[in-house]
Amino acid sequence: MKGAESYLSGAMAALEKVRANLPQIKAAAKLLADTIQAGNAIFSFGATHSFIMTEELVYRSGGLMLVNPIISHGMNLTVRPMTMTSQLERLPELGRIYLEHSPLKAGDAIILTSTSGRNTVMIDMALAARERGAKIIVLTSKEYSAKVTSRHPSGKKLGDLADVLLDNGAPYGDAVGEIEGFPQKVGPVSTVGGCACLDAMIAETVQLLVDAGQEPPVFMSANMEGGDEFNARMLKKNADRIHYMD
Repeated sequence: MKGAESYLSGAMAALEKVRANLPQIKAAAKLLADTIQAGNAIFSFGATHSFIMTEELVYRSGGLMLVNPIISHGMNLTVRPMTMTSQLERLPELGRIYLEHSPLKAGDAIILTSTSGRNTVMIDMALAARERGAKIIVLTSKEYSAKVTSRHPSGKKLGDLADVLLDNGAPYGDAVGEIEGFPQKVGPVSTVGGCACLDAMIAETVQLLVDAGQEPPVFMSANMEGGDEFNARMLKKNADRIHYMD
């Protein structure tokens, strides 16, 4: 196989790894459901392209209203030059600064995404979140992370700090598409696998809340009849744990 077929085959392989992750997905969902039932909040963060995972979870049709983004000033693709993001994610203490300016508190949960799991900003944020008494769900590539060294002074990688560790199924280097006559693989799969993993986790979280007799705050598409009214009601009902409306 080559080109498009090669990429799609690699993407399906990543999704099979995600499916094999189902016990961990259910464990992460239970952590989130317990957090919600205890009246606490949920946060999410990722550096550069990993912030796509946070965007997938926040303000999304069919998504859980209670996931709050930690906005990564200087760590997303609006930065110019974009290459600066690769420098910023290696800066010591930057992750702590981001967390310091968030409302995360003891008893809350945070979802942290990094495919390599090696960069300082993510590890500093995880360490700071643990010091605050928050629970940590990490989404990473187990294969990728195992083949790199940490850039953090502690020598830790992000997965070392997880209460629950999820695998996005990406290989070392992320890209999977093979091109005849060209040595570099193309087409990353961390987004495909990561979105599937996290959306499955949210679906399981909602199931647990329904099973417990609660009405989960899930966004209805604003393009469906009644969507705006439903969303406004649920946002108001859960305003004490939704921090991105300020």
